[in-house]
Amino acid sequence: MRSMQKTSARLLALLSLLQTHRDWSGDDLAGRLGITPRTVRRDIDRLRELGYPVRATKGPSGGYRLDAGAHLPPLLFDDGQAVALALALRSAATDETIGEDAARALVAVRQVMPSRLRRRIDTLRVTAVRPPGAGSASPVGTQILAELGRVIHAREELRFDYGDDDGGAAGAVGVTGVSRAAGAVGVTGVSRAAGAVGVTGVSRAAGAVGRPRRVQPHHLVTWRGRWYLVAWDLDRDDWRTFRADRIRPRTPTGPRFTPRELPGEDVAAFVAGRFRGTDGSTTDWPCRGEVVLGLPAEAVAPFARDGIVEELGPDRCRLTLGSWSWTGLATTIGHFDADIQVIGPPELTGAFAELAARYAAAAAGRIQVSPGSTPAP
Repeated sequence: MRSMQKTSARLLALLSLLQTHRDWSGDDLAGRLGITPRTVRRDIDRLRELGYPVRATKGPSGGYRLDAGAHLPPLLFDDGQAVALALALRSAATDETIGEDAARALVAVRQVMPSRLRRRIDTLRVTAVRPPGAGSASPVGTQILAELGRVIHAREELRFDYGDDDGGAAGAVGVTGVSRAAGAVGVTGVSRAAGAVGVTGVSRAAGAVGRPRRVQPHHLVTWRGRWYLVAWDLDRDDWRTFRADRIRPRTPTGPRFTPRELPGEDVAAFVAGRFRGTDGSTTDWPCRGEVVLGLPAEAVAPFARDGIVEELGPDRCRLTLGSWSWTGLATTIGHFDADIQVIGPPELTGAFAELAARYAAAAAGRIQVSPGSTPAP
């Protein structure tokens, strides 16, 4: 019995090494496990009999590697890996897209865990908090996500129908231009209507029927609770960002393509830029200013969005922040309810002056008329 237990423990240790998805020579495995190369070969054969697809390669750089099989044999996790997996699944279970599948996976993983680990993961509670301004997430079928992931990995062109929330045709997040026609939003990207963003013109109205989109898919990303496909649009000769919940893939896929280089630093910077209405080379806002606030940095940082907060003392900090307009930027800074010193630029100072006049008129019961406007009757 003791010999059988020793063999089982050795097989588990061997499997743990093979699961690192690297090539191991027989000598390396023998050295790590403290056994002979001949014993390694016997143990490899035992793993194959248990259903693990261990591939052997010949030559000077040959060795053993665990391939992905058609069926999933029992997996080996140490305590830390098991808890990390359970935590990831519990977090994913709060997602509207894959929540049900993640919850079922968590139940399956929990059932094969030893009691000490089950008690640990049972104490984990995760609550998803949607950030302010985030749109309501629309569920995406796991089959669609899997298909998008497959064509990205295979570098195959994809054709798909792209619909709005009501099933009609919709646009996509483009690179330049602002469109506010029915069913379309400008490149600012936070989807405020049924459609999405066009490039320079107006996307098709909701309910319109058009030919399938043809793209070269590059990345699958999440942004504010939604899944997006970043792809090169072959018909529009431009980069686009499509909501995955509106994609209905067509078959067949292909042909294969050579990936293009995304504008900007990386996919994270690119996607952030799409939702701020910038061009492909920067993720900056069109209006950006700098002020000193009479508040500690730790009180400002949680509410500074993508701004930069620099501590200047116990009750002072420098805030650099961006917005779509100078008046909007001044209004946002005013929300901090603290003393404000404008560092620049002059446009921000002018925006504060305009707001001050407007608020003073409101406090006095007057109507402040902006230049070129007509007061309401």
